[in-house]
Amino acid sequence: MTIHVVSILLLVVAFVIATLLPINLGAIALVAAFIIGSIVLEGTPDDIADGIFAGFPGGLFVTLAGVTFLFAIARANGTVDWLVHKAVRSVRGRIVFIPWIMFAVTAVLTAAGSVVPAAVAIIAPVGLSLAVRHRINPVLMGLSIINGATAGGFSPISIFGGITNGVVAEAGLPGNPLILFLGSLIFNILLNVVMFFLFGGRELFGRVAEHAAVAPAHEVAPGGGPGAASSRTTGATGAGFTDGEPAPVTTLDLNRSLTLVALLGVAVGALGFQLDVGLLAVTAAVLLSLVAPNAYKGAVAQVAWPTVLLVCGVATYVNLMEENGTIDVLGEGVAAIGSPVIAALLICFIGAVVSAFASTTGILAALIPLAVPLLLGGQIGAVGVITALAISSSVVDSSPYSTSGALTVANSPEEHRDYVYRRLLQWGMAMVVVAPIVTWILLVLPGWL
Repeated sequence: MTIHVVSILLLVVAFVIATLLPINLGAIALVAAFIIGSIVLEGTPDDIADGIFAGFPGGLFVTLAGVTFLFAIARANGTVDWLVHKAVRSVRGRIVFIPWIMFAVTAVLTAAGSVVPAAVAIIAPVGLSLAVRHRINPVLMGLSIINGATAGGFSPISIFGGITNGVVAEAGLPGNPLILFLGSLIFNILLNVVMFFLFGGRELFGRVAEHAAVAPAHEVAPGGGPGAASSRTTGATGAGFTDGEPAPVTTLDLNRSLTLVALLGVAVGALGFQLDVGLLAVTAAVLLSLVAPNAYKGAVAQVAWPTVLLVCGVATYVNLMEENGTIDVLGEGVAAIGSPVIAALLICFIGAVVSAFASTTGILAALIPLAVPLLLGGQIGAVGVITALAISSSVVDSSPYSTSGALTVANSPEEHRDYVYRRLLQWGMAMVVVAPIVTWILLVLPGWL
């Protein structure tokens, strides 16, 4: 039994254990990484540990912790409540439009050049706050945001689109950036329509937000609290810093205004200057904490640490699998298959499976070159295969082990987090199966691209 087979089997065993027992999958994955690393890595124990931790996703860790830290503060001082109030008023209270507004905003951001996780990190906390306030299924809201981010993700000026088109050009393959973009856009719009009705969208028709429960101006507490009559504030997990029921927030005070400036600064830095969204979020959170240290001393506890461990642990193990060549072996084995059409389908499946647990960007850059021998022969259309692979590898970002899915879980209310995690896992695994087959049938089999 080769180390590649052992690596895959250990990953399967980790999933089975985490499914049957209440043990964090990330912790199990770190144990699996220790086992595999001890077998494949050479040197002293310190060298082996360094080799294992070389795959630890430090950037993802900072993104998850930083964004949830910042939005814990934003929720604590009522800024998120104020944004929710404004968003509902923008659609005149028609709740059915709210998930689609979130879809459109994230699509525009990623189409304009934002990294997908950065756009999701910025929009998800606000969208999920809207979901809680207006009794929208948080899975419906979260998937609308993720699908929107993916829909715009392959525009010619986007990160995904730029990487894919660049790899295609470098490999000497025929490409069509417009078809790639429109293919992803249309697929995700249709996918979101299906998801919308599966997760309770039909119930939103005809519902209008209630505006009666608005706190009078004199009830809004000074210093950033949601209300004088109620001191309860919530963090990114939905857990309260203090007791009581919150009053709606419809006005700005100093702390909320500063928080809005901080959120805007993070958005401009991440989207306009491509600065790391996690580091920006931590910086903003620390600056806000310096302004009101006593008010926000409970914010760090609101970071979704179990989710951080889960995602980072799995990512560390998958990165080790990539490092020991397991992913390359799978791709090369598929490329050696005699039938290019079948090989194209299997490459789409590999892209979907691996991307559900790792970086979509890295998978696109790795698998497109593996498909070159299949495409240079001219037996199947290169544009169709590349588009199918791109869609298959990106729509699985809804998996809770991918950055976008993890951000959605981390920003869900604590009482709903297990539900959101399970549903995103089910949806993500369904996309692993459905997306490659559907895109293969539509884009590869006809041979028209």
